[in-house]
Amino acid sequence: MQSLSEEMHSFKGYGKVDALHQEKLDARRKTRRRIIILSITSLVLVAIIVVVAVAVVRSKSSSKDEEPSQMQTSSKAMTAICNVTLYPDRCISSLSSYPGASKLGPKDLFDIAVVVALGEAQKALPLVSNLPQQITDPMQKQAINDCEELIEETIEQLSSSNDDLKNFKLKSLMEPSGDVRTWLSAALTNLDTCVNGLADTASSEAKAQIQSIVENLTELTSNSLAIVNNFAKLLSKLKISFPGRRLLTDDFYPGEDGFPGWVSATDRRLLQANIEHNVTVAKDGLGNYRTIQEAVDAAPSKSKIRYIIMVKEGIYEENVQVNKSKTMLMIVGAGMDKTIVTGDKSVVGGTPTFRTATFVAVGMGFIAKDIQFRNTAGPSNHQAVALRVGSDKSLFLSCNISAYQDTLYTHSLRQFYRECYISGTVDFIFGNAAVVFQNCIISARLPGESQKNTITAQGRTDPNQNTGISIQNCSFTGEADLIAANSTFPTYLGRPWKLYSRTVIMISQMDGIINPAGWLEWNGDFALDTLYYAEYQNSGAGAAGDGRVKWPGFKVITDENEALKFTVGQFIGSSWLQETEVTFSEGLTA
Repeated sequence: MQSLSEEMHSFKGYGKVDALHQEKLDARRKTRRRIIILSITSLVLVAIIVVVAVAVVRSKSSSKDEEPSQMQTSSKAMTAICNVTLYPDRCISSLSSYPGASKLGPKDLFDIAVVVALGEAQKALPLVSNLPQQITDPMQKQAINDCEELIEETIEQLSSSNDDLKNFKLKSLMEPSGDVRTWLSAALTNLDTCVNGLADTASSEAKAQIQSIVENLTELTSNSLAIVNNFAKLLSKLKISFPGRRLLTDDFYPGEDGFPGWVSATDRRLLQANIEHNVTVAKDGLGNYRTIQEAVDAAPSKSKIRYIIMVKEGIYEENVQVNKSKTMLMIVGAGMDKTIVTGDKSVVGGTPTFRTATFVAVGMGFIAKDIQFRNTAGPSNHQAVALRVGSDKSLFLSCNISAYQDTLYTHSLRQFYRECYISGTVDFIFGNAAVVFQNCIISARLPGESQKNTITAQGRTDPNQNTGISIQNCSFTGEADLIAANSTFPTYLGRPWKLYSRTVIMISQMDGIINPAGWLEWNGDFALDTLYYAEYQNSGAGAAGDGRVKWPGFKVITDENEALKFTVGQFIGSSWLQETEVTFSEGLTA
């Protein structure tokens, strides 16, 4: 299995700038010190009282008879739980180190795996937050700041997972597209993104320290995900049942009225011709705001109802950030070729890939419709993202996403794209979300000299992650200049960015622009045994034939039931889509 240090060399750099966070951390530390000083005396006294009480009350006979039996039961449960993980020794040691673990039952041990990972992440955050002060290299400073933000997001995702585990929300835990699997998968993606960001920066003590921190967190988070992924098997093996409890109730799923708790009336009218909007953006000043970012910043934070920004026709030269506090936000343009958000940040221009995006959507429940996201840096400037998405349950409808290398960064969580036009050159759909594309046009462009076009570069790092790229009923084509030079610049469906890269293409039309081999190696035989690349009932001159790669991880699917695993209904869960009245296919039909 490839280590984190080995995987660091497999891709590109990332970074960010985050102001004023240090002041907040310093204030929190001072408060903690006061609390600790005031508490030490009390803790010592309590400890003395506890020791005396235990010595007086404890029965010697019962401690000899009952405790070994209890510890033995707990040890067996711990071994069974840890045997399903990728790092069983680390699992045993981390669970055993938890206070009182030897007396806990299996139910508690499930939760402790996440609690331990959460505790380590919380300890890691202030350490990482302090490191940029020691760094003078701007690229490494940005990469470390980015790690700070990504660890903050990891803490939130681990905390949410912990809540569902404690309450044993089985539907959230056991469905492949459920919340907990999604959150833990995203937490792993965040940690890997941090490592990627440091990969192309100079060696330093700070870099080595973060690598060690992230490797530790990755193992603990991976173990938590493996336990959740094997939840049903472990419940059966450990003979755990829950009589008399309503375990499948969850606001994420339809209630008595048939709607999920987060669905609003506005969402159910999404496809109406005239969408009611809250504010308007117009370059000519005939709106509430002149820039999209101004409108986003003014939108309510942590909203539970849909907030709609209408953006009038025009070219908006700005880099827009919808941060995690801007939830339930929708941006509607005048048409994918009429409302254009454009930028030109690139790696060659001095910006880490993670920060090159013209438009970034992180706040949960983001929707974009009838708008274009564009990065004009060009093929010679290499990585230059048009759209980066880390928004859970996000929708993109009739959008144009256009750049060259790394056009669309589907970073993490659950995403859905319908009737979009996506164009680029190298790895132009990449990331580690659980994402479905339906009825889209995917168009390769003329790349730089000596480059090969690769449409996807999926970044799954752990076999238990519920992530991957699913492309259904789409058209694969090329732009005119590329078609004229196809023999010089071949185009492939994808290459494995990470060890467990997973991409499935179903019931799609492929022009002859697709190379007969279909798929391209990343680096020698890296990941060819562990990836999952599949095609199902595609058509056209570029569809699977005798010339396709013979890798162990590639297959042409013949069983409809296997193909169904990568449809909306099973892969990302349809309950969050079906009541929006967005047109989509839950199964294989388009």
